[in-house]
Amino acid sequence: MVVEASAIGDLALRTWVSSVLATTVAPVVLATSVRQSRFTNERENLGFYAELAAEHDPAKSFPPPTELPQVSSRPASRLAEWIARGTVDNIAFASSFTAINPAMRKQWSAWASNNTVRAQHWRHDDGPRPTLCVIHGFMGSSYLANGRFFSLPWYYRAGYDVLMYTLPFHGRRAERFSPFSGFGYFAGGLSGFAEAMAQAVHDFRSIVDYLRHTGVNRIALTGISLGGYTSALVASVDDRLEAVIPNCPVVTPATMFDEWFPANKLVGLGLRLSNISRDALSAGLSYHCPLNYQPLVPKDRRMIITGLGDRMAPPDQAAMLWEHWDRCTLHWFPGSHVLHVSQLDYLRRMTSFLHGFMLD
Repeated sequence: MVVEASAIGDLALRTWVSSVLATTVAPVVLATSVRQSRFTNERENLGFYAELAAEHDPAKSFPPPTELPQVSSRPASRLAEWIARGTVDNIAFASSFTAINPAMRKQWSAWASNNTVRAQHWRHDDGPRPTLCVIHGFMGSSYLANGRFFSLPWYYRAGYDVLMYTLPFHGRRAERFSPFSGFGYFAGGLSGFAEAMAQAVHDFRSIVDYLRHTGVNRIALTGISLGGYTSALVASVDDRLEAVIPNCPVVTPATMFDEWFPANKLVGLGLRLSNISRDALSAGLSYHCPLNYQPLVPKDRRMIITGLGDRMAPPDQAAMLWEHWDRCTLHWFPGSHVLHVSQLDYLRRMTSFLHGFMLD
């Protein structure tokens, strides 16, 4: 009963989010394509990412940053410090990301807000300490909301420093006149989505460079939904993570596009106008799919959390990642994407899981 009740709530939320995407993002993508005759370009760009994906080489698909970021820091709000019960800074630095696809570089370099990387850092005064990094979901970039949702004070008081990373086009990284946080993630079409994911990985690796430069030698990563997708991908690209814990992760976006009504209808229209087949779509999207690469984090340091009633990122998404990750540690909870029933159970399990790698 709990699972079914929570699933109903997820279906309502999914329809709302899909409607927002259909009424704001899809028209922009279609209008831009028609005005600039980009249908052919989109098909060619998708082929570029498909060729990269076919090599299954994360080093080539996601080249690492080559310079240490010049980080600026300022104190966060008093409310953030009250929640953390410690020192909280908002950090920022210029992204060193260059679009992977040469055809996208001019467009990507023109972004203003998005090309400043942002994060919130909860740190102990006697640090640096082992650090738990957190990546939020689509549209869910609020530091305060994520601090409460992920129960981050729990981990802070357990001895961790905490860092909440802002994905591209979210929060203060959203470009001017964006109708909502995360709008730019999909407003650039399939090519823009690929580059947003590439930048998400690149900028997070710059965060890891920064943390290690300041003396942090143990870093774990978790994230929810789109953040879970990103964290699973990072685990296949960067070998410096002590542990990775995707929470309610999306794994195959092409499948999600088919299920999210009414946005799926406009996606189908866009594919027909661009003359892109379903196979070509899947091949292109596999560029940033964690199932396309082997994880670099050892099996005993991988953990997946998901809800049986999740209809935003259904349980079969987590199951596919679990199979790909050699059936690593898996925790099911009787709730949905946003209603994490029995969350205390998995917080305790996460704490025990991380302790052996992070605090011993």
